[in-house]
Amino acid sequence: MPLRRWFAHAREHPGGTGFSSLIVTHDDWRSVMEDLRAAGGRLIALWASREAGVDHVRGVALAESRGLIASLPVQGDGEPSYPRLDDLFPAAARMQRAILDLSGLRASDADGRPWLRHSAWPAGYRPLVDAAAPAAGSAMLDRYDFVRVEGDGVHEIAVGPVHAGTIEPGHFRFSVVGEKVLRLEERLGYVHKGIEQRFTQLPILEAHRLAARVSGDSSVAYSWAYVQALEGLAGTEVPVRGLWLRALCLELERLANHLGDLGALGNDAGFSFGLIQFSRLKELLLRAQQQALGARYLMDAIVPGGVSYNLDALGSEGLRARIRAVACEVAKLRTTYDEHEGVRDRFMGAGTVSPELAVQLGLTGLAGRASGQPFDLRVDRPWAPYTELAPLKCGRTEGDVAARVAVRFDEVQESCRLLDEILTRMPAGPWQTVVELPRAGLLGAGLIEGWRGPVFVALETGEGGTIRRCHPHDPSWQNWPVLEHAVIGNIVPDFPLINKSFNLSYSGHDL
Repeated sequence: MPLRRWFAHAREHPGGTGFSSLIVTHDDWRSVMEDLRAAGGRLIALWASREAGVDHVRGVALAESRGLIASLPVQGDGEPSYPRLDDLFPAAARMQRAILDLSGLRASDADGRPWLRHSAWPAGYRPLVDAAAPAAGSAMLDRYDFVRVEGDGVHEIAVGPVHAGTIEPGHFRFSVVGEKVLRLEERLGYVHKGIEQRFTQLPILEAHRLAARVSGDSSVAYSWAYVQALEGLAGTEVPVRGLWLRALCLELERLANHLGDLGALGNDAGFSFGLIQFSRLKELLLRAQQQALGARYLMDAIVPGGVSYNLDALGSEGLRARIRAVACEVAKLRTTYDEHEGVRDRFMGAGTVSPELAVQLGLTGLAGRASGQPFDLRVDRPWAPYTELAPLKCGRTEGDVAARVAVRFDEVQESCRLLDEILTRMPAGPWQTVVELPRAGLLGAGLIEGWRGPVFVALETGEGGTIRRCHPHDPSWQNWPVLEHAVIGNIVPDFPLINKSFNLSYSGHDL
């Protein structure tokens, strides 16, 4: 009942997106979040915004298949503060630190160490608030206080931020005894690109291209979440064919990422045959995409009002044939993985996250489904055309690397089934329509289940087709802290394998 009273006072967002907004007082901020937590709600994102000269902290959570955006006006002399949420939702800890770095609002009695700044700008400068940029070279190096583990035989291993491979930078500080990990502390934020500030410099009808580049492996998910928010504010009805083509692109993105990960995970277990075969399958899929849709990677597929790529009969048949071949070959490769003793030995029991810990820490997406958290927006909060496609959930309860690999195998087959159904049932008609400029002063939201997990975009409109604020959120914010727990008790050489089994985004996390 307490949760219902908050929704009863909230204002529904336009466009039927399933979100409601509520302005709360300083005292109610904690109360509404406590009620959301008690109802099994999930914190999706936390960010700051300035509206009519007043700073607001906004938090969005899902509960009972409904979305609630709570906004808290934060005012006061000196350094304004707001009640912390990380004791209710542990994933909020780093989001609160990012808010402090970018907007200057501090969560009271919470960790205040810098998260995104890395001395790239002076400590007093707030990129999303201050108009004047700091002078070049005005930032000074600061000391970052890692948590120390003391005891006989304990020593530290520092890895990164520069790595030997092509991955983006991240620092991992291991406290170990022998080769066994006692603690891992991550420090990310090295690829901070100023994306949120850049959004405010783009026309609202063109910024979907930037959304598609927040995290390159989730281009379709981000651009769809952005245009979903925009179209809801503008009251746009997207053509049915356009929606089905969007679902086609989203499932192709999921399939390509899973193929790449399954190969990389085999390689990390010393099984290079797996890498070779899955790399081959991914390459053949990308070539089929290019032939059918005109692009290997679908960064510019989703546009306001529909899609930019149409699909003809020849392209459809070629894509269908490739997808069916992928499904057949992956089924055989799964048997190979399952029967290979060396692979099984590396996968099973490594990097375990129990269902109880997953609930406590808010583990989400693919990794969550491998730890007994059967949450998938395509099923639990479906949007068109998933309301007609009825996807099947894939999940496990063991929570180890083997479980996360098994979920990937299951989702490959399910995406192949969905893609075949989409291509078979693809409706005729237009695939794009015109989107009118929404009026100023509106707040919209988009939420899409990407291959990694829920991708969220909050969009606030300005005057004359401008963007006052846009906040994209990657599920990696929820899952990076869980990786720190997953490696405890494992040996250091297993970290690359465990890390890859989550495959979290640096770029989507470090806006």
